[in-house]
Amino acid sequence: MTVANGTHPVDVPAPGAEHADEPKRVLIVLDVQVCMLADPPRGVPSAATVGPNIAAILAHARAAAHPPRIVHVRNCGDAGEPDERGAPGWELVHTPLPGEFVVDKRKNNAFAGTDLGALVPPTAEIVMVGMQSDFCIRATCSAALSRGNEVLLVRGAHATYDRVEVLDHGTITPASVVEQEIEGELEEAGVVLLEMKDLPGMFTDS
Repeated sequence: MTVANGTHPVDVPAPGAEHADEPKRVLIVLDVQVCMLADPPRGVPSAATVGPNIAAILAHARAAAHPPRIVHVRNCGDAGEPDERGAPGWELVHTPLPGEFVVDKRKNNAFAGTDLGALVPPTAEIVMVGMQSDFCIRATCSAALSRGNEVLLVRGAHATYDRVEVLDHGTITPASVVEQEIEGELEEAGVVLLEMKDLPGMFTDS
C-alpha cells in the first residue's frame, strides 16, 4: 500500500501490523487548502486568524523533540468547485516536508475510501486542525473516536462558513456560532478541546 509522502510514494504498513516506529501521536491537517484560506467571502470568515494558528501548530509539531506523524489531508472537489483536483484552490497551503504524508479524499470522513487508517493507529492520539468544522472536522473526529483514538481538537484552529438556515427563512448563523456548536457536540462525544495557549505542551511526551 502506498500514499503520497510529500511528492514521493512510500510504503505504508497494512492495518493491524505491528511496527516499532508506530506513532503515538498524529497531527492531521485537514483540508487546509488555498480556497479555504483565501480572503473572504471565498475563504472562511476567520481565515485571517485560523490560518496563522494552524501554521503555528504545524511549525511547533515539526520542531518538537519527538515530532508527531504529520498527515496533510486534501479534499478533491467535483468539477467546477474551488477545490477541484488540479485547480489553484485545491493546492495545500503548507508544502509537506520529507517524512510527512498527503492523503486525498472525496468524502467528509477522511478515513472513508482513503489510506488514512493505515497511517493512524487506533492507539494514537490525534491532534486535529483544519476545515470545515461542521463537515469534515465533525465527520473525521467522529470516525476517529469510533476507532478508539483519543482526539484533540484545537479551538481557533478549525473553521467553517456562515450557515444559511433554509428552514428559517434563509437567516444566517455566523460561522463563529457554528464552530462553537460543533465544539460542544464533539466535546460531548468525547473529543478533548485544546486552546492555542496549550501549544507549548501540545506535542510533548508528558
